[in-house]
Amino acid sequence: MSIAPETRRLIEACQAGLPFVPRPYAALAEDLGLSEAEVIERLGALKAKGVIRRIGIAPNHYKLGMVANGMSVWDVDDAVAEELGQRIGALDDVTHCYLRPRALPIWPYNLFAMLHGETRDEVERKRVRLREMLGDACRGSDILYSTAILKKTGLRLKKGAA
Repeated sequence: MSIAPETRRLIEACQAGLPFVPRPYAALAEDLGLSEAEVIERLGALKAKGVIRRIGIAPNHYKLGMVANGMSVWDVDDAVAEELGQRIGALDDVTHCYLRPRALPIWPYNLFAMLHGETRDEVERKRVRLREMLGDACRGSDILYSTAILKKTGLRLKKGAA
């Protein structure tokens, strides 16, 4: 797939994230020689075509004071995993939630839900709430606590590539 030069410039301008200013699309527009409306329209068109999935923020939880970050993992009955995952993912305490295949016999977990808090005790209280919601469908769980933040990035285009 060939990317038009103006589209490439827009994607490259967004690769490091949107500017942290009150009107980020206007700031991008100024840098690119476009209007704010054109930037919004072009990003919307890329999203509609499936070139980009979403535009969102990826906060640094540590800088927000949420230094206890745990990926809770659950062995949930496959017959209800999707329904329960949607309920868990809708909670304000869960930043992302998804289903993954098990890797038996080593890894029995199929439902993952990320929890954040200022302390591990806070995260554990949130985890107990999830366990209660999963009820008898849950056969086991664990939690994997983060020890460092990794660099979060999205799509990166090679400079000069077509």
